[in-house]
Amino acid sequence: MAGRRRWSTEEILDAAAELLRTSDTESFSVRKLAATLGTDSSSLYRHFRSKTELMRAVADRILLAAMDGYRPEGDWKQRITSLALRVREAFGRQPQLAAIWGRYASGGAGSRLVAEEVLQALRASGLPDEKVPAYYHRLAVLVAALVASEAGVSAITPEEYEQGMELFRVTVLGADPEHFPALAHFGREVRPLGADRHAAFEEILAAHLTHIEAAIPPA
Repeated sequence: MAGRRRWSTEEILDAAAELLRTSDTESFSVRKLAATLGTDSSSLYRHFRSKTELMRAVADRILLAAMDGYRPEGDWKQRITSLALRVREAFGRQPQLAAIWGRYASGGAGSRLVAEEVLQALRASGLPDEKVPAYYHRLAVLVAALVASEAGVSAITPEEYEQGMELFRVTVLGADPEHFPALAHFGREVRPLGADRHAAFEEILAAHLTHIEAAIPPA
């Protein structure tokens, strides 16, 4: 009787990424992945010690894809902006996986490449070395949050989008001026969360980089 097929680490990650595209993170399990591959959970635990380790590896592959072909160009702000946009684009192709990056921080090769480039760019900005780690952390939190938020909007179905728009209209345009005067006043100008999210991403990132620039000591 032939034994079960031995799956490579890359094949397991391919299957995990595909399964996560069609289901939410909470319902994902190593057992479900094993069933998809036609094997048992113990065979997968030879590659990954836990579900968390597997999730981190999936997220790290997205970061590796973002860094593929990347070359640092321009000043420090251009380098960080270019890198952030590449990460956004990479997760935009697989929006269901974006939340995994924020929840299961990666420690693999992709994560190291991204961290190295951001730290190098911040150091090139003229920031004192003692301030670089703190600004790096704030940037990482900001970009991860923006990517997850944008991807979350991209991942919803047309029906969910229409339901959200209807709720938005009721909440904002139907606000009682007596109880919500500011909401009623600005209601027609307030945009839904998903509107112009690409521009919002770049504007928020640019504003934060300007904030960092203000902390750089004069040459």
